[in-house]
Amino acid sequence: MDRVTFHTLGCKVNQYETEAMMELFKNKGYTIVSEEDFADIYVINTCTVTNMSDRKSRQFIRKAKKINPDCLVAVVGCYSQVSPEEVENIEGVDVIIGTNNRNMIVELCEESKNTGEKINKVITSNQLRSFEEIKINTIESKTRAYLKVQDGCNQYCSYCIIPYARGPVRSREYLEVEREVKKLAKNGFKEIVLTGIHIASYGKDLEAIDLKKLIYNLSFIEGIQRIRLSSIEPNIIDEEFMKIAYNTKKVCDHFHLSLQSGSDTVLSRMNRKYNTIEYYEKVDLIRKYFPNAGITTDVIVGFPGETDEEFKQTLEFVQKIGFSKIHVFKFSPRKGTKAYSMKDQVPSSIKEERSKILIDVSDSMMKDFNKKLIGCKADVLFESKFQGEGLYEGYTTNYVRVFKKSESDLVGQIKKVTLKEILDDKIMAI
Repeated sequence: MDRVTFHTLGCKVNQYETEAMMELFKNKGYTIVSEEDFADIYVINTCTVTNMSDRKSRQFIRKAKKINPDCLVAVVGCYSQVSPEEVENIEGVDVIIGTNNRNMIVELCEESKNTGEKINKVITSNQLRSFEEIKINTIESKTRAYLKVQDGCNQYCSYCIIPYARGPVRSREYLEVEREVKKLAKNGFKEIVLTGIHIASYGKDLEAIDLKKLIYNLSFIEGIQRIRLSSIEPNIIDEEFMKIAYNTKKVCDHFHLSLQSGSDTVLSRMNRKYNTIEYYEKVDLIRKYFPNAGITTDVIVGFPGETDEEFKQTLEFVQKIGFSKIHVFKFSPRKGTKAYSMKDQVPSSIKEERSKILIDVSDSMMKDFNKKLIGCKADVLFESKFQGEGLYEGYTTNYVRVFKKSESDLVGQIKKVTLKEILDDKIMAI
C-alpha cells in the first residue's frame, strides 16, 4: 500500500496544505503518483465555497473507486469540516478529516487500512483554537515559495461559508514563520508569498505581532529578495502599512485587494467592512508609494437583489480604479450562509451576462495596464523555460507575466529587463 495520489480543489491555502501532506507520505516511504494513475490511497483535499465545489469532491471520490475499487479514500478539508455526516455517508470514504488533524493523515490512513474501519476525526469549527503546524520542507520549485502564516476568519460575510469551515482566526507563531523562511532562503528561494485565509488578521490572537511587524521582520532575512502578499482586505492599508511595505524594498508592488462589489448597497448586504469611498482611498494610498502597482481584485456579480443600477455602479467603480485584473465570480448560493435565503435571487442568465461584461472590462484594463509599462525597466524573477524555444518565463514585482529569450539559463534568477512588446496577457522583454 505505497502509492498515493492527491486531488486538490480550491485556494492557495489548500494547495499549500496538500504539498505538506504529500511530504508526510513521502517521509513514510510512500510514492506520490498523478491523479490519473492507479493508486492505493486517494486523498481529496476539498473546497466548500460553493455547492459546486462539494459536487466536484463527490465526483472525484466516485472516480477514485472506479480506477481502483479496493483503494482507500481520505476526504480532507473544508467540505468535510462543514458537512462531516454527509461525507461519512458517501460510499467508499474511509477517512474523514476536516481543517485540523491533517498532520495525522498517514497514521489515520494506515489505521483504517489495518482495522478496516471508517475513521472520522472532524472536530467542530469552534474547537479550532490553535494554528496547526503543517510544514513544507522540500519544494520542487526554486523560485517562489508559498508560506501559510494564518488560518480562520472572523469576518462572516453574508455569502461566505469559510468562517464555519476554517473556524476563528489562528496565527502561526512568529518564530516558526521565521524558521521556515530562513530554511527557504538557505534552499535558494528568492520570493516568499505570505498566504492564509485572512492574512490581514495575522497576529490578532498573538502578542506584540501583526501583519505589519511580520513583514518588517521578515524583510531582514538574508537571501529573501521578494515578499509577496496574497489577498488582503482594504482595512489593513494605512500610512504605516504602506511606509513599511515601501521601506523594506522587498514587498512586491502587487496588491490583491478584495472588493466584491462597487456598489455600497451591495457591499452592505454582503456584510463587507468598508464602502467604495474608503476602498478608493486605500488604492490612492497604495499608488502614492507604488505608482506602477498591480492592483487586482475579486468581484461577485449577481449577488441577491443586485439591480441593473447597482451593477452599473460596480462597472463605473472598477473603471475608476483601473485594476490590472479582475477575477469575476457569478454568485453561487451556499447553504449555511445568510445570502442563501436572501430574497430577489438573480436569474442565472443575468449573472452570465453581467459576468461576460465585467470580464471584457477586466481584459481591457489589463491591456491598458500593460501598455503603460512598455519601455520601462523591470526586475523579473524567471521561473521556467519553454522546451526548445530558448524562451524563459517570469514575473515582475507587480505581477506581470514576462517572456525573454536567452541562451543562458535564467531559471531562479532575478534579471533587470526592458519591457518591449505586448503579446496577449504577457510582455516580451529584452
